[in-house]
Amino acid sequence: MQLICILGSTGSIGVSTIDVVLRHPDKYQVFALSAHKNFALLIEQAKLCQPQFIVVADEADYANVKALCQVAGLKCKLLAGATALQQVASAAEVNIVMAAIVGAAGLLPTLAAVNAGKKVLLANKEALVMSGELFIQAANQSKALLMPIDSEHNAIFQCLPHDFVYGDLAASGIAKILLTGSGGPFRATPINELASKTPDQACAHPNWEMGRKISVDSATMMNKGLEFIEARWLFGLQSQDIQVVLHPQSIIHSMVQYCDGSVLAQLGNPDMRTPIAHALAYPQRIESGVAALDFMQLADFSFCQPDMQRYPNLKLAIDASNAGQSATTILNAANEMAVEAFLQQQIQFTQIAQINERCLQAMASQELDTIDAVVALDREARAQTKQIIEQLMSQVQGSQYA
Repeated sequence: MQLICILGSTGSIGVSTIDVVLRHPDKYQVFALSAHKNFALLIEQAKLCQPQFIVVADEADYANVKALCQVAGLKCKLLAGATALQQVASAAEVNIVMAAIVGAAGLLPTLAAVNAGKKVLLANKEALVMSGELFIQAANQSKALLMPIDSEHNAIFQCLPHDFVYGDLAASGIAKILLTGSGGPFRATPINELASKTPDQACAHPNWEMGRKISVDSATMMNKGLEFIEARWLFGLQSQDIQVVLHPQSIIHSMVQYCDGSVLAQLGNPDMRTPIAHALAYPQRIESGVAALDFMQLADFSFCQPDMQRYPNLKLAIDASNAGQSATTILNAANEMAVEAFLQQQIQFTQIAQINERCLQAMASQELDTIDAVVALDREARAQTKQIIEQLMSQVQGSQYA
């Protein structure tokens, strides 16, 4: 029996993880669940899974959730705060940690699981974007097993040879990695119409059901940019080793091209339960609840290069990856702030990339040799981004009264 801690259980990845886990009660048992604000769903999940612990991110929510637990008759222990998240992620009893907290908030609990040598199912790409080298060093030292959950990185992992040499594609006979992306809901929208797009339109992804932040990132293709950075750290790649390919159907999740001309691709319906089940059971295979592909129902596959004028965030992410760790840390912080401002209808869709670029230009490169330095730079970048957003908002308000 494997005990699993699910960080971010009420998000789309967390919900899918619980679905897979409950299909295999003979193999997995939930040790802890954590949530940010969706307490009603958290209580329902706790009823289903009967964890030993549930954790809320904000200590101010403790009393409210405690009352909900009592009404529900739950016997699990309630914890609150950032330290509690790290405690359950590193608990001695835990075998597997699903790291599915969105954004920078997931860095420290995910790193706690890594430092404790756990099998970490990595759905929090921001952990690598913010602290890639330190994160990989910690995993190597603790012998933690990192299993990628993003469908693209999981696909790459499945297509690599079992004796893959980290950071050396040539030794494995690999020419390059093909990282696929759908292009999001605005792939065919005229560029001059993008500024008027609303949060609801940006969140209406044609293939995947995701949270609002990652849905906006998909629409700007920042999500692919973050995945580009994540892939470099996960597999020890250089920028020239990765080619981003638009594949609107989201059936091929990524590919590995070998030097003999072969291309290995991982295919499947667009459902995150597939990579979750793969990572949970690796190196075995378990049933995920996902229907098998019906090739007779597939109309066509299409591929093209991404247009960097349409997706300036993708170019920003690739350039930041080449610039170094501090640039990707700054970009991630700026983007989280900009996306939240867009979701709050404070800025236009096209201003997300503009804000990200201005923040990168405003901040100097730094040496990040500790996690404390990473966290400090993240905080500084958020403060800088807040100023940029406020300037943009004041300019809009000023023009309304001009």
